Formats: sequence, structure tokens, C-alpha cells
Amino acid sequence: MTTRLEAGQKAPAFTLPDQNGHPVSLSDYAGKKVILYFYPAASTPGCTKQACDFRDSLASLSASGYVVLGVSKDAPAKLKKFETNESLTFPLLSDPELTVHNAYGTYGEKSMYGKTVMGVIRSTFVIDEAGKIELALYNVKATGHVASLKGKLGLE
Repeated sequence: MTTRLEAGQKAPAFTLPDQNGHPVSLSDYAGKKVILYFYPAASTPGCTKQACDFRDSLASLSASGYVVLGVSKDAPAKLKKFETNESLTFPLLSDPELTVHNAYGTYGEKSMYGKTVMGVIRSTFVIDEAGKIELALYNVKATGHVASLKGKLGLE
């Protein structure tokens, strides 16, 4: 079983290509608050709903000092198509080797339709300006997650 991260721990550093193939590092956002969310697959119904909720909440999140980064195992070309189709306005990062997924404990056993399978565990991390994890949320639901997260952050 993958080790799960907890509030207070240092967020694992990473550099991944975004939907345009440009490298994006967590260190690029030093001094900023980061919402890092992991989702199973671009352009699937739940992941589309979640991404669009983040897109629609981006103005209020940005106004409160947060940047949003999405991570999946999809290739940059698929992420680019997802960005274009859904008018997404934040970086979508590609982690096909699951290196960052494993560092954050977001790949492992999960229950799907009553069966135990290996896969991406939908999760969200809030990382503070000093690079420490403020919130570590595993097994989140796609629908309603952004509203719930905003509530936890006191942004309602």
C-alpha cells in the first residue's frame, strides 16, 4: 500500500510536463498556496465535472491566493485536447510513469463497482506558501468536491 501524506509534512517536489509539453515544478510556485489535485483520466465524466468546477471557481480561488494544478497519467496531447474541449485555464500535468502519484500516495488499491482494482485515487492536496501540506484529502468525490474544498478553506 502506498504511504499517504498528512498535514504538516513537506510536499514532495516534482517537475512534470504540462498540456503544452512545458516543464512545471512545484518550486515554481514557492511563496504561493497550491491546490494540487489528482484525477484518474482526462475527458471522463467525473474528471470533466471536477475540472470544470475548478475552472469555474478559479477566479475566487485566485483572489484568495491559490493556484490550481491538475495531475493525471494522461499524455500531454490528451491533456491539451481536454484543456481545449473544456476551456480549462490552469496547468494539467502529465505523470505517465506515476512517479508523482506514488510520491503523494494517489495510486494504489481502490474499490470500483464493488471490485478492488489498482488505479488513481482521486485526491487533493493544499500546499502552503512554505511547501508544507495544509490539507491531504484522499478518495474525494468528483461532484461537489470543489465546493467542499472551498468550505474547508473558509472561502464560501
